[in-house]
Formats: sequence, structure tokens, C-alpha cells
Amino acid sequence: MIKLHQTSYIAGDWVSPDGAEFQSKNPVTGETLQTYRSCGPAETEAAMAAAHASFAEYRRCDKDQIVKFLNTVADEIEALGDQLLETADAETGLGLVRLTGERGRTCGQIRAFAAIVDEGHWVQASIDTALPDRSPLPKPDLRRMMIPIGPVVVFGASNFPFAFGSVGGDTASALAAGNPVVVKGHPSHPATSELFAHAMDRAINRTGMPSGLFSLLQGCTNELGGDLVRHEMTQAVGFTGSLAGGRALMDIAAARPRPIPVYAEMGSINPVFIAEDALASRGEEIAAGLVASVTMGTGQFCTSPGVVVTTANTEFEQAFATGLSEAARGVLLNEKIGQSLQAAITAVTSRDDVEWLNPVDISEIEVLTPPNCVLKTTAASFLADQALQEEIFGPVSLIVECDCPAEMRKVAAGLEGNLTATVHATKKDREQLAELVELLEGSVGRVIYNGFPTGVEVCPSQQHGGPYPASSASATTSVGADAMVRFARFVAYQDMPDELLPPALQNSNPYQLLRRLDGVFSDSAIGPDAERA
Repeated sequence: MIKLHQTSYIAGDWVSPDGAEFQSKNPVTGETLQTYRSCGPAETEAAMAAAHASFAEYRRCDKDQIVKFLNTVADEIEALGDQLLETADAETGLGLVRLTGERGRTCGQIRAFAAIVDEGHWVQASIDTALPDRSPLPKPDLRRMMIPIGPVVVFGASNFPFAFGSVGGDTASALAAGNPVVVKGHPSHPATSELFAHAMDRAINRTGMPSGLFSLLQGCTNELGGDLVRHEMTQAVGFTGSLAGGRALMDIAAARPRPIPVYAEMGSINPVFIAEDALASRGEEIAAGLVASVTMGTGQFCTSPGVVVTTANTEFEQAFATGLSEAARGVLLNEKIGQSLQAAITAVTSRDDVEWLNPVDISEIEVLTPPNCVLKTTAASFLADQALQEEIFGPVSLIVECDCPAEMRKVAAGLEGNLTATVHATKKDREQLAELVELLEGSVGRVIYNGFPTGVEVCPSQQHGGPYPASSASATTSVGADAMVRFARFVAYQDMPDELLPPALQNSNPYQLLRRLDGVFSDSAIGPDAERA
């Protein structure tokens, strides 16, 4: 059993900042669990200086060293055992079953990044050999690959304390790409974050990695996050959270003398489109699936279906409303989320163009145990007011009732950026789908057929990102193999002596990579005729 220090962790040392106090609370019981103090400018400077110093050493590590380190991190997380699960459950109320699964996903994705590093192809090595006799000008030897960028700041998420927490996907992908990481832990679960820092500390020591490779700064202030993004040593930011929070970080990063990228995964309403025959033939089945998806995690998933687009169908609406009313109420992660949800429900249900299909007395809503709500509006209202496209973070879904399939396509065309969109259809509906799917491709990162958006498979083909405001960089993903490339950049080497090149670009191809060689993918070495002096 690890004794918690109730402190932050900077480059191998446990530190006790003297900033503002904040407390973690059990959302189920209301019990105050731990009291921490926020880091400030001194801790920010120390962590970023250590990360910068460690980068020179870490980037020289070969891929076998990084693979061993990442696998050791996963081993040490698992070695935390029940203490990690019980601590996180006390701070989040997510339950041991959910947290056990999330721990498996977290360790699985760390090991998956280790496997990607081991394979080596992620660097996208490309070689165009010289043609010295080319006329009218000789062609130089050019070789290009991805290299790490430097210290990355990661903001831990509230709703996934493991998978997107202090040592979650953003941290793991940045480390896998060869970068040190400074984490701002989420103030809702500081003890959980501290346990992850213990696991990271042990992994760093076991594998001989530089101590500045990882730091955890605890804090509840916006100033701490802003200082980390502004710091001149910070080269990129990973963030999962609200649109307001992500946008604030984006603006800070853009205002720097040297702007840096912020890879923010933010709000999404994840619309679900139900075609006419699917609605008529299996509307109740779809409603049951939606109930499970909307209430999963008390609606606190970034892929929760916040909007359902259909033509009129009373039976479907009744099944959806009844199912949500009968489903058990969940517990929200913290009071701030609860207060925001309560304000959003009050605002949207006060509108004349929105009907609450399973209403409850708002005055009786407990902040942390909200009702599962289904609302309804018309396509005309939805298209006329962008406010109806704002994410309501919690177990709430809005039915957008359309007059016909053509109006459903108008709704699709009017969508802002989202992480996902779902289409439910039968063979009879398919002739209507080509245009709808094409419209959805323009505004989402993942299109789902006859499924539900909650549940994000961690694999190389996954895309977890979308056009703004779903994320800040729609060409990137925060899940899957390509999450690493957010924290890397291309460098080309022209006429460089072979011994000065990174191994991935050397003539002998020591890692046996599949490289683009003179325009053709090959794992071959380059023969003596192409070697340079």
C-alpha cells in the first residue's frame, strides 16, 4: 500500500507547493477525501526546466529502450493493484467494474504504443537517393522522417481518470514519440493522479530514464494551466475537456511569441440519424440501445448521443422517454459538472420550441444525481438556433423531428463539427443514405452504421477527433496509433553522411523498416553504390 504524500511530483522529487487549497470529494457520499495545494510559477518553472533538460537525453534513446520503458509503465500501473481502483472509485464514483475495465484499456494502449515504437514504421521514413548525373541539375540525396518535438503539457480529463488521466493516452503517445511530459492533474481526482506518478517514478528508475521525463503538477487554478501553456519550453499541449477550457488554451497558445499546437478534444453532440424504415421496423430496439448509450457513465462520455434526428414516430419517442425515466440515475463526477448541467437543463426546457418528453420538477433535481432527460424540437428550430447544437454534458438527449428524409439531410448539412455521427438504416433505406453519409463525412471524425457512439475501440484504424468544435485539429486523433504523430514533426536530411543519420534512415536499414525508397515501399538496405562519403 502506497502512502500518499498529498503533493506534486517533479522530476523524481515529491514537492509540497503552498498555493490555493483544493479538496477531492466522494461524489456518492459527499465525503471530503484529501486536501492538496496548487502548484504555482516556481513549480511550473522547475518541471519545465527538468523536462527540457531530459529531452536531449531521451531523444537519444533507441527504440528498444523506449519500448522497455513503456511496457514497464504499464506493469507498474497494474502493480498498484486494488489501491488504484479503490482510490479512483472514491474520487469519481465510477465503480470498480468500470474502473477495472478502464485500467485494462489504459495499460493496453500503453503497450500498444510500445509495440508501435518497436515496429518503427510510425516515423514514416522516406528516402530519395541522389542522381548526380541528372541533367540539367543533379538531384541531391534526401531522407525524411518524423522526430520528437520536445516537452509536452498534458491536461488530465475528469471523465476518464485512467484512459485520459495523468498517464493516459495523451501522455503515453507523447512519451512513445520521444517527448518528456508535464501533466496538470485534474483537481477532481488528485490522489488517483498521485498514484500514477508513483507508477511512473518506479518505471523511470527501473529503466534508467532521465528523471525529468515526467512531472505531475496538482492544482485547481486556471493560472497554473495558463502558465504551463505559455512557458517557452512547452512545444505542444494535449487536452480533453470542455469547449470553453480547450478554447482558452488554444487562445493562450496562439498568443505566444512562438505559437504552439493545442490538441484539444472538446464538445460533441454525436448525432444519431434514424432512417424511416429502421424507425418503423425496429424503433423500440433502437430506443433501448439509445437509453443504454445516453445513460452510460451518467452521460459523461465525449461520445454520448446528445441529438437524435428522426421523422415523427410516437412509439419511438414513448419508448425512448420511458426507458430513460426507468433507467437508474447515475452520479456525476463533481459539483461543477452538476451545476453546469442543471443550468443547461433549465435553459433549454424554458424554450417555447423545446418539449421535455419525460419532465421532472427542476427544483427537486439533486446536483450530482440528475434525471435522464429526453427533449424534442423541430428541425426548423434546430437549424435556426446554433444554441441547440451546444453539448449538454450529462444524460440528456434532444430529438430533432424532421418532416421527411430531405429535411434530415438539411440537419446533417447544418451540423457543426462532431466526434461521431451514427446512421440507423435497413436495406430499404440505403438508397437515401449515400448523400446523408457524404454530408456527415464533412462534419465528423467517425461515422457509425447501426450501432451507438459510446465505446471507442483502441486500434490503428480508430479516429477520435473531428472538425471544430469537437477538436482543435481535425486531421489528428487522440486514440490509436496515429495519436503519436501529434507530438512529432518531419525533418529532412540532404546529402548527410550515413553515420550521422538516424538509424531509420541509414543505408543498412538496421531496424528493417518498410521505407519509401525512391517512391516505392521497400524494407531493403541500400547497396554500396548508393553509399556516400
